Amino acid sequence: MEVIPGDIQAFAEKYTTREADLLYRLHRETYLKVDQPHMLSGHVQGVFLSMVSHMMRPRRILEIGTYTGYSAICLAQGLAEDGMLHTIDVNEELEDMAARYIAEAGLTQKISQHIGKAAEIIPQLDEIFDLVFIDADKAGYGMYFDMVWEKLRPGGFMLADNVLYHGEVVLPETEQSNNAKAMIRFVEKALADERAETLLLTLRDGVQLIRKK
Repeated sequence: MEVIPGDIQAFAEKYTTREADLLYRLHRETYLKVDQPHMLSGHVQGVFLSMVSHMMRPRRILEIGTYTGYSAICLAQGLAEDGMLHTIDVNEELEDMAARYIAEAGLTQKISQHIGKAAEIIPQLDEIFDLVFIDADKAGYGMYFDMVWEKLRPGGFMLADNVLYHGEVVLPETEQSNNAKAMIRFVEKALADERAETLLLTLRDGVQLIRKK
């Protein structure tokens, strides 16, 4: 199921700043060569991530789920001068592809790639983050929320992708996949947490915006 009708999505893309050539090529190569290319953030969401980063000018960003590097590049565009983005992915087969585009974007010194399980890598990061972007295994979202909360500064933001999960979250429970059920558990967890303010954005496949009070 597609959450946003195709004609509405096309209209949104038309009136969104044009996708940079490098990101277009990364988008195209991902769709040509990589399994499950729909996992890529893409044009409109990429511009959204870049704008959030530019508004915040974060010194430290954590991304859980690098994939081919599209969202990391977008998020890194707004980093402060001394900023750094840490991005984690379990799939070592995509590391070189992401690194190639990160280098071409001139962001090698701004983006630190980590390969392995996020649950093992996050505790090793001695950082306080201004912004966290979660776009990884859906069953793990609640765990990642708990793991990064104390590493997120007061007033910092967390973004969680795919929380509408192709529209399955509004289907009867018997028709929901395990991933859709995991997304419902996650947004309910965030909403119930008195330390947080939440906003569910109907952008692409759904983005949960969470502010740490």
